[in-house]
Amino acid sequence: MSPVAISFVAVACIFGGILLGVLIRNILPEHHLSDESKDALKLGIGMTATLAALVIALLLASAKGSYDTANVELMQAGSRFIFLDRVMAQYGPETNEARELLRRTVAAVIERRWPEEKIVPTVAEASGVRAGIDAVQEKLRKLSPRNDAQRALQSRALQISDDISEGRWLIIEQRGQSSLPMPFLVVLVFWLTIIFATFSLISPRNGTVIAVLLVCALSAAASLFLILALDSPYEGLLKVSSAPLHNVLTHLGGIATGTLK
Repeated sequence: MSPVAISFVAVACIFGGILLGVLIRNILPEHHLSDESKDALKLGIGMTATLAALVIALLLASAKGSYDTANVELMQAGSRFIFLDRVMAQYGPETNEARELLRRTVAAVIERRWPEEKIVPTVAEASGVRAGIDAVQEKLRKLSPRNDAQRALQSRALQISDDISEGRWLIIEQRGQSSLPMPFLVVLVFWLTIIFATFSLISPRNGTVIAVLLVCALSAAASLFLILALDSPYEGLLKVSSAPLHNVLTHLGGIATGTLK
């Protein structure tokens, strides 16, 4: 399920807890809602609310850390693309075809990961046959160095391309993976449902109280949405920015006015 869908389910569960609390209040005898009973309920639910708040705070911090790590990994990949292009440029004009393929590969990655930012209609088509760092590596291996300097540059270029390829597979493995297990999320939503059910149980029955509880329920669900969205940095509404790769294209001599040089 997407973060938005899970958040809506959480809102429905929490608001259902609010209505359940109102219903129970209507059928409970008055002595069950005495001041002493309410004080006991407040102590118990206060402990649960504190526990839920701590868990949400820790999950937000963890998800934000994952998001920042993904952003750093993307910037590192961008720097490797630029470095690889510079090493190939130092090798000589024999690498021009590989450098052009590298530029088209970066553009194709942007179009694939951020389809709303389509750069040039022909880029993806031109890159579709043998796009990717694997094709660049193949061209590098076919080079015939004429001296020690070129052999060192070829070896260095292959090493950098291996690092890029490793980073690519790491991103592929991370996509669709969540560090928040579903049973854990179910328990957290259950805690929030019980908390709001208790709030409505001990609160006066009027529209203002119900409205405030609903707003609080939306806020709690919003925190779950942020956790889930930040935990999926390569997809969804809060995916990482493509700016580092656009910057790569600029340094590769890529895109100036909407066309590939």
